[in-house]
Amino acid sequence: MKDIAIKAENIGKYYRLGQIDTGMFYTDVRSWIVQKLRRDDRTLKIGESNSGKAGFWALNDINFEIEQGDRVGIIGKNGAGKSTLLKVISRITMPTKGRIGIKGSVASLLEVGTGFHPEMTGRENIYLNGAILGMKRAEINEKINEIIAFSEINEHIDTPVKRYSSGMYVRLAFAVAANLESDILIADEVLAVGDAEFQKRALGRMNELSTSQGRTVLFVSHQMNAVRALCSNGMVLHKGRIVLKDTIDQCIKTYLKDLHTHCSGEALSHYDNDFFDLLDFRLIDENGSDLAQPTENSNKCFVRIEVNMKKLHHAFTIGYSLRNSDSLIMYWSYLTDVYREDHSVRLGRNILIGEIPGHFLNEGEYSIFLSATLHYIQWIVNPDEDSPCLKLHIQGGLSDSPFWTLKRSGVCAPILNWTVTDK
Repeated sequence: MKDIAIKAENIGKYYRLGQIDTGMFYTDVRSWIVQKLRRDDRTLKIGESNSGKAGFWALNDINFEIEQGDRVGIIGKNGAGKSTLLKVISRITMPTKGRIGIKGSVASLLEVGTGFHPEMTGRENIYLNGAILGMKRAEINEKINEIIAFSEINEHIDTPVKRYSSGMYVRLAFAVAANLESDILIADEVLAVGDAEFQKRALGRMNELSTSQGRTVLFVSHQMNAVRALCSNGMVLHKGRIVLKDTIDQCIKTYLKDLHTHCSGEALSHYDNDFFDLLDFRLIDENGSDLAQPTENSNKCFVRIEVNMKKLHHAFTIGYSLRNSDSLIMYWSYLTDVYREDHSVRLGRNILIGEIPGHFLNEGEYSIFLSATLHYIQWIVNPDEDSPCLKLHIQGGLSDSPFWTLKRSGVCAPILNWTVTDK
């Protein structure tokens, strides 16, 4: 049986809204006393009140055990408590209640630049982080060339890190956390900053640390493909509580099912942004009526998106991402995939219709997530996060042939043209 690396018992973290902070100890104490006595606080600004300053539980009743060498993915919506939990485990913040036991040293990569002194060079920060982990200078000397090589910032290693880009920051921070001696590696959205090559190397390195060196890895990300590739087990958090502890595949299915429950007819104002108001998002048939489900593979169906454009941008595009029941991305489709002059949106009301062809998808359940972006600039509605979702259920119609009466093998079930000749 493996040793327990992390054990949490009834962990809770409470944050008070409207914390007292006047900048002076005496006035802070006086403000605290008058609040307890329910009297007026003379330090408040005009119009402010000391009543109703409630709080919230960022974490509540958190219980789990993580074995040494486990790779655990922690997933949940924004505000679910993932980052707070990692900060408690890293002992950056103390829990309000409960206790947490950790066996071994912890290397954390929670935010870009965390643990770095901006005035110190990259090389000096490597030694600083090593010292924080309890390593001796001789031990760091043995690792430093490997760290610099992994970070790929050789030319800038003796430059103050305040001049680093966010990508350089995270490459060096990850190289330090992954290569210095620690028993537990904690990474929060480490792949959110960095190019595809870095993401691939980072995942490979974390996998290597767990399998060959026996390190415990805790990984938080909204990129479900990355979580699935690295982790074997998972936890799903919702409003500060663990709602599921299971295999990572089951956790991802539960997370996506709970996250994307929005259908046409629900209020869509939650997804309004600086560029457009989302008026409608639904599936329709060839006649423009709501799609009757389940529908057959042989039927065409269409994704209807209605928006009120408030601002235009030359790089704006909108479309959807389609996933199967295993949450694997089948494809993305965007308005701008094929260039035509009438594919440009206008200010005001726009109705966009994208076709899902017949004889294409296999039998099964599919999720269609709205996606909008300024291409290669920024997400507007990210399909990997909290975007509206439609459900598509396909059943039957897989072939005109008597040979196929059940679901076909494969991800897709296209009916393709064949010819027979004697040449």
